[in-house]
Amino acid sequence: MRYETPASLEDAVRLLSEETGIARILAGGTDVLVQLNTGLVEPDLVVDIKRLPGMADITAENGGYRIGAAVSCAQMNEHEGLCAMWPGVVEAADLIGSTQIQSRATIAGNLCNASPAADSVPALVAAGATAAIVGPGGRREMDVADISIGPGKTALEKAEIVESIFLPARQARSGDAYQRFIPRTEMDIAVVSVGINLTLDDNGACSAARVAVGAAAETVLLIPGAAAILIGSTFGSPPMDDLAQAVSDACRPIDDKRGTEAFRTRVAGVLARRVASLAFERARSSQ
Repeated sequence: MRYETPASLEDAVRLLSEETGIARILAGGTDVLVQLNTGLVEPDLVVDIKRLPGMADITAENGGYRIGAAVSCAQMNEHEGLCAMWPGVVEAADLIGSTQIQSRATIAGNLCNASPAADSVPALVAAGATAAIVGPGGRREMDVADISIGPGKTALEKAEIVESIFLPARQARSGDAYQRFIPRTEMDIAVVSVGINLTLDDNGACSAARVAVGAAAETVLLIPGAAAILIGSTFGSPPMDDLAQAVSDACRPIDDKRGTEAFRTRVAGVLARRVASLAFERARSSQ
């Protein structure tokens, strides 16, 4: 196995382009190193990008924030501006592993690992986040929602690298939230999870919303029908009952040792009500 530390993003793309065997990108390494240690993958090339310029930076951009691919979850949790603007996204990142893991883990790696149960991805999808991708064909932006195409599979082409993730500016009276269900109180992967992002009008009614569910299908689900139920609502029954039902109806989870299909489907709806309540509360308190 070759281990390379390129001096530039262009060099990293070149190394990946020239490799004819199995290649892996190393940023935080909390997924890749586990895969290596357990023998799940035996790469011919590992390209370490964490020291490349800008990769470990959180930068204000167009009223939002651009998060470098090597920014750790711990860095995100310590960034006051990011925490204030996108608390739900930061909460999701703060649930990835232990405190020690969070000092290395990245949301870009969490995204590219393409687990349906990834914690940060539903929150990012609800936020309408995009990813900057660099490869042999140049640089392009792609919706985070479109990157995972199945368990362990992404839409990235050969030698493409997620350079950064962009969280857009917030409108006034907006709020987001994320919650998951796990068997233990911490350090477990989601049995099911929900992220919701919404905006209120001057009268306190929801004027825009995005609802995303994790661990309920082969990829994170963005559910426009559930968002449509929120629009016009000021929170309360029956709209929240309808929201829960719409989320449950959209789920198509698997049965496994962590949860049955029926359990995941039911809990997704329950979580949607709770997450919507918190998102509404945050939107009402924001300026």
